Amino acid sequence: MKNIVKILGIVGKNFLALMLISCIAVYGQTENQKWVGTWTTSPQLVEPQNNPPDPPGLTNNTVRQIVRVSLGGDVLRVRFSNEFSGSPVTINSAHVAVSKGNGVIDKSTDKALSFNGKPDVTMAAGSAVISDPIEFDLTPLTDIAITIYFGNTSRDVTGHPGSRTTSYILAGNNVDKEDFAGAVTTDHWYVINTIDVLAPDSAFAVVTLGNSITDGRGSGTNKQNRWPDELAKRLQANPETKQVAVLNAGIGGNCVLKQCLGPSALSRFERDVLNQNGVRWLIILEGINDIGGSNSIDVADDLIEAYKQMIYHAHSRGIYVYGATLLPMKGSFYFSETREAARQKVNEWIRTGGYFDAVIDLDRALRNPEDTLSLLPEADTGDHLHPNETGHRMIAEAVDLTLFTKTDSLIAEYQSHSIFLESECGTVGSNWQIIEDDNASNSKYVTIRSGLESLNQAPTGDENIITIPFSIDTSGVYYLMARVNCPTYNDDSFWISVDNEDYRMYNGLASNGWEWKLLDSFELESGEHIIAVSYREDGAGLDKLAVSDLQFLPLGEGEAAINLCDATDIKERNNYEKKVGFILEQNYPNPFNPTTRISFEISKADKVSLKIYDLLGKEIVTLFEGFKHAGEYSVNFDADKLSSGIYICRLLVGNKIDAKKIVLMK
Repeated sequence: MKNIVKILGIVGKNFLALMLISCIAVYGQTENQKWVGTWTTSPQLVEPQNNPPDPPGLTNNTVRQIVRVSLGGDVLRVRFSNEFSGSPVTINSAHVAVSKGNGVIDKSTDKALSFNGKPDVTMAAGSAVISDPIEFDLTPLTDIAITIYFGNTSRDVTGHPGSRTTSYILAGNNVDKEDFAGAVTTDHWYVINTIDVLAPDSAFAVVTLGNSITDGRGSGTNKQNRWPDELAKRLQANPETKQVAVLNAGIGGNCVLKQCLGPSALSRFERDVLNQNGVRWLIILEGINDIGGSNSIDVADDLIEAYKQMIYHAHSRGIYVYGATLLPMKGSFYFSETREAARQKVNEWIRTGGYFDAVIDLDRALRNPEDTLSLLPEADTGDHLHPNETGHRMIAEAVDLTLFTKTDSLIAEYQSHSIFLESECGTVGSNWQIIEDDNASNSKYVTIRSGLESLNQAPTGDENIITIPFSIDTSGVYYLMARVNCPTYNDDSFWISVDNEDYRMYNGLASNGWEWKLLDSFELESGEHIIAVSYREDGAGLDKLAVSDLQFLPLGEGEAAINLCDATDIKERNNYEKKVGFILEQNYPNPFNPTTRISFEISKADKVSLKIYDLLGKEIVTLFEGFKHAGEYSVNFDADKLSSGIYICRLLVGNKIDAKKIVLMK
């Protein structure tokens, strides 16, 4: 890249450099390069006590925030988040530069960011933005200053309280100022989320998913010595792992199973792990807050099932998952005999369960040999729960660096038989409404008409029921799951029947936006079945159903539905393609006999699966399965041995789905 830029300087640097960066912005990478995250922090709603000091506040003022990258490069981009705020946030301008410490930057490195070619951008509530790529000479393990001149900002701020670095606030527009002397300081981050670099194909990232220990509790402010930082130093010092980035996805007080501080590990897993660029490995060190918040040993079983679910989804993306045992906690406010028994049960499963691709035994590395239920005194902050700076270094040293040179097969790869069903594509009774929503699968969902409720028993009659047929090939236990949007506990339930059995009430489905919920399990024989949905409370939204022989909840919108119905509006179709980041074209010719060409385009490198199904959801043929770079592709499908009829062509890119009906006419 640097050589290319030098050539550009000879033949008209400004114009051609702009063209080069435009190409990078459009395609996201070159043939031998890809985007890889070099730094991240997990966004959350900042608690009031951690909001920006006011005065001066953020609105119409400038904030300089310091982060340390792990991987180097010469082209970068920055992601900003307003995902947890209730109103828009405007960035008037933003710069990046090498930090010299104490709010001072190396002025010679200062670069302005742009957003679709403009210096300013407004993030709507619940959204995020990514800057245009810029040339930047980024050295590994460099401290970078991200300076933002804000316009109007939301009072409820998206950010990350546990920054362990000092941020600097000056009144007015000081975005390109070298020295922030006299600034108001605070040890929190606001709206910054991720830095990606354009890196060689050989570069990858490891995500460290955790709570306050991974977030850096006990490390030194502005010392950049959290255990993920110490791991990044070790990786850079080892010639075989210099191309491995470290992405810290720790949140202080975080839980795996429920919202403690910040969204639960399960609910943020897709964004903070799977959707990061270039991820090849994952280390999970999380669960002690779930144990500490429970008085039952049963929490261990719930944690084990949650670990299995995270492993399943990571493995589906080709990500190795390493389990870190939970640290000793005797003497802390969490400790009790029951909670210790739960910790021991979880740790034993991590060590011997056979699901993780490797085990990082931090319990044994940091426990006191004189009292194995407690932390080493020299590694303890004094609260007997969090490691100090020595403890953070010891955690990093306990990680075997050969784990990041693995090329063998993933452990515990699952073969799932799952069927997805669009609720609006069933036979929908007249008392139901079909609502358009860009965040719903197929951009539609169903809800009962306002004012109708049936709290005590399921209503009957075709006008009150949605019926959805499906078929399975293998008998066994299947789990029924639903993607719902139930804003409160007063509109969070449905009546559902399988195969004309008595209706069962499914209550307590309150969600934070669209979420998958596990409803029930059923013993089903191979063959045809039917689901009937009736209403219980108005206001509850139903997007999609899933029937699977695995208990793991789907991510995002799930896979393509076997009963996908046609979009009614070309605008809706274009919005869908823009949202998922890829396009599956209609096959040509269609109808066809016996061959047809199927084309698709993806905007970034990812795992791709292209398959053909019949209308009952039975897989007919896999046309392609594997990783592909960004670009346009075509595949020929020969249906010579199939009978005439309608089939479903399904494209899976990462965890996003699109599908087309294709017609074979002999």
